Amino acid sequence: MTIAELKQLKESEHKVEFKEGKGQYSYKSNRRSILGYVVALANENGGMLVFGVKDAYPHEIVGSKLYEGEEGNLEQKIHSDLGIRIRIEILREAAKRVMILHVPARPIGKPLYWEDIALMRVGEELKRMSDEMLLSIIQEQEPDYSAKICNELTIDDLDDQAYSKMVESYARKQNNPGFLQAEKRQVLSDLKLLIEGKLNNAALILLGKPEVIERLLPQSKTIWEFRNSEAQIYHDTRVEIPDPLFIAIEKIWQLINQPNLNRKHPIQKGAYIFDLYDFNEAVIREAVLNAVAHRDYTITSEVVIKQFPNKISINNPGGFPKGVTIENILTISSTPRSRLMTEILEKTGLVERSGQGVDKIFSITLSEGKEEPDYFASDLYQVSLTLKTEVIDKAFHIFISQYQNGDKEPKLGVEQIITLCKIRKGIFQNLKTNIVAQLEKQGLIFRASGHTNRYILSAEYHEMVDQEQRIAKRYLTNEIQNILLRLQNGPLKIGELESMLAESLNRNQIKYLLTKLTEDKIVDTTGSASGTKYLLSNEFAGLRGDLLYNSVIKILRERYE
Repeated sequence: MTIAELKQLKESEHKVEFKEGKGQYSYKSNRRSILGYVVALANENGGMLVFGVKDAYPHEIVGSKLYEGEEGNLEQKIHSDLGIRIRIEILREAAKRVMILHVPARPIGKPLYWEDIALMRVGEELKRMSDEMLLSIIQEQEPDYSAKICNELTIDDLDDQAYSKMVESYARKQNNPGFLQAEKRQVLSDLKLLIEGKLNNAALILLGKPEVIERLLPQSKTIWEFRNSEAQIYHDTRVEIPDPLFIAIEKIWQLINQPNLNRKHPIQKGAYIFDLYDFNEAVIREAVLNAVAHRDYTITSEVVIKQFPNKISINNPGGFPKGVTIENILTISSTPRSRLMTEILEKTGLVERSGQGVDKIFSITLSEGKEEPDYFASDLYQVSLTLKTEVIDKAFHIFISQYQNGDKEPKLGVEQIITLCKIRKGIFQNLKTNIVAQLEKQGLIFRASGHTNRYILSAEYHEMVDQEQRIAKRYLTNEIQNILLRLQNGPLKIGELESMLAESLNRNQIKYLLTKLTEDKIVDTTGSASGTKYLLSNEFAGLRGDLLYNSVIKILRERYE
């Protein structure tokens, strides 16, 4: 946009609102505020809010210092209040500054509100949206992009390997080996990928050759990035996966599952021994396939996966499907954005039945003793799922797994597991009485003494917690952590440690711990007599926080258990 082009714009014709904005201009205190106009423009399928220009045509540039130097803060405030991402552009005519807010269209079926009022522009005024217009927006349906015919796509453009994988998966899932022998056109027709001799976008996304996808729908690729630290701006590794989905999902998992990136953690309690990984394959596959299947393909950006040593985030363009929010994501039945593609993924067994994929992600993640899957960074224009690697409650993981892998029935579903998590955390509000009654009958929870609506997990769980807090009869893990957190910053005398740990350990306890840790070569000493200082051994030099703690605990458990 240039100043010359801006001057030629007309408000109604080009969906633009001109304001002089020479002095202060309200952000949200009344309808005719920045936020009010952004809401109205977004409800009109987008437009521009311009400050520093006179309303009368042809528009005179008068300049505005509104939010000068704070444009980024304004973008963040609007995103925080409305969940949409505007873009601010600054133009200048000599010394006169013009600020343009580029406002995107609201999502399909979702009006925006200022102070609980859906606004629209009427001349110079911002009015409450009419009931008819509001109803028409709410009743909007997103067209199934995957079912749309792709006129340029031919059968020769389909990848043979991807096609074979789809047919094999379908035959196996449907227990129909005869499907393997069916003619290609018949298979494509049966799966509704070929309609009256023409292929659709689902065929392109699921089966298209990489070079064809790059030409016809480049935003359907997936990007994987790895960073060693969340503070890094630039990635250490970046890979683009342009392949059809039946091939891409394997390549994506191979990238995430590299031995040095997806660490293995041995779990043992008596005869119960197996490996727990940072990233669970079933969870990752479901999350990635959900992102690809439910994204908005009209937005020209890709699904982006960002992996770190302690978490992974999966981001797809387009907000939640109509009717879905962060609050109801586990309970609502929504209409898939790409219904045809979702149906094929279900029929071939790549994803769970419609609406159950998120349940699977939550139930497995919580069962592993990890933090709840986090959709908090999602907004109207993207869905962002973050999964953390840390096992915050190994005892809970063992508790759930022993029940699920044993001979007791019925097995636990996502609602039962979430309820157990809430009770473990002491959250008793809004628990479903039928679920609580079932768990109580199964002996997994008990009513807390003296309370009618408070519960605790069974004694078996609390015994596991106690065992998890001990390393044989030699250490308590929280005491080790207290010592390590102080020594990670450098050598200390016992008196200095005593002062730092006065609320949790006395001098004799500290001395005992240091003696044992020295014997186990976790801690070294320097100096002598009253000048003795304690420091971490060379093996742990440079490690801090959880990385230091987990490394020490792992060594001690392997040695004594």
